[in-house]
Amino acid sequence: MEYISVFDMLKIGVGPSSSHTLGPWRAAESWIEELKATDLFDAVTSIKVDLYGSLSLTGKGHATDLAVLLGLYGADPETVPTESISTIVSSINEQEVLNFNQEKEISFTPSKDIIFNSDFLPFHPNGITFHAVANHKIYSSTFYSIGGGFVVKEEETHSDTDHPIRIFPFPINKATDLIDFCNQEQKKISEIVLLNETLLRFPEEIDAELRRVWNTMLECMYTGCHTTGILPGGLNVKRRAYDIHQKLKGDLPYNSPEDWLQKIRKTTVKFRQIFKWVSCFALAVNEVNASLGRVVTAPTNGSAGVIPAVLMYYMVIENHKADFSHIKRFLLVAGEIGSIFKKGATISAAMGGCQAEIGVSSAMAAGALTELYGGSPEQVMIAAEIAMEHHLGLTCDPIGGLVQVPCIERNSMGAIKAINAAELAMETNPEDVKVPLDKVVNTMWETAKDMNSKYKETSEGGLAVGVNLADC
Repeated sequence: MEYISVFDMLKIGVGPSSSHTLGPWRAAESWIEELKATDLFDAVTSIKVDLYGSLSLTGKGHATDLAVLLGLYGADPETVPTESISTIVSSINEQEVLNFNQEKEISFTPSKDIIFNSDFLPFHPNGITFHAVANHKIYSSTFYSIGGGFVVKEEETHSDTDHPIRIFPFPINKATDLIDFCNQEQKKISEIVLLNETLLRFPEEIDAELRRVWNTMLECMYTGCHTTGILPGGLNVKRRAYDIHQKLKGDLPYNSPEDWLQKIRKTTVKFRQIFKWVSCFALAVNEVNASLGRVVTAPTNGSAGVIPAVLMYYMVIENHKADFSHIKRFLLVAGEIGSIFKKGATISAAMGGCQAEIGVSSAMAAGALTELYGGSPEQVMIAAEIAMEHHLGLTCDPIGGLVQVPCIERNSMGAIKAINAAELAMETNPEDVKVPLDKVVNTMWETAKDMNSKYKETSEGGLAVGVNLADC
């Protein structure tokens, strides 16, 4: 099994969906690289794009067509100013001209040249095929967005990550592998993960990237808590994080996200306020995500609010002295737990329903919080198992194909469950555990395979058909 880095699981990108937005965006970038590698790019005279399966059925609500345009345009999802996205898209639509990779102009009409096909390709529910006319011939290339921003081609036999083939000191495919290494080396999970990561990056690079991930999460929470209005897409969903935040924050002044964090530490917090703060943080992130804002896939965009909310909870409520060392350990553990689920099951809602998104993110957060609580590696795995066990079978049924209802609230529920799972794990003797994490990963995958396709991000079942758009 390939090595999956923490930074593969925690990617910075633009919402609202890692599989439907970030994945197609990255696929477009990869296709451009293919064209250049085969000396076809300069000869391209026209382009068409076919979307298949889930990418088509919920593509409009997930902004898949916009992501394709931005990828073909050559914008970088990690750095493009989010406020410029609407301008770029509007320009292409109005002028019917695409500045292909910002290098050459091609006639392109999005409404005609991006085609939504309801049929599924056999390899994966999220298929996208790019067609280019060059030298009077049609060249086609198909990619699959498999969740969390990962993109693969069916014919490829190598890893879906870009890491060079290396022998890592601690090859981890299952939870039992990780526990065995921790016991063998007498180290915490975060220490084992860090030793693997140092084969890909220098220690200072790891710290810099982890800081960048956390700062993006913090800024996302800050933005969501300070933004009012109605979310785009037609459901007329009102942002709630702002109002909750206004009631909780008190009168303490602040002028930056970091200053805001410090001020929250000084607020009065009782049991109900704890729940409200955690929910506020989670809602804030996913309201930003639903507005094509910048978030961190954790492990997906649809579940991006759980991990920041739980980490923020630890920072502002549990441990006022918490600093970057705690953030670092949390993210390292969370990333590794996510990779175990990706290797043994899936993190794609189109493959496994929402258990693959909110369930996995809750498990990641629960395990990471348990290490910060001082739990043993075994208790970290127990926390992850508890969190996922109580998300098994969760369907993906977004109303109108938008990552809003029920997706935004599910992040707050996943965060609360993660905290509860960590508390339960801390009170559990590993010798008394009946269900190990690896069994839950296997069960999740079997559940995913048995789940009817209409409950897998197609908007053809569940709340998506139980609630009419007119009701909203």
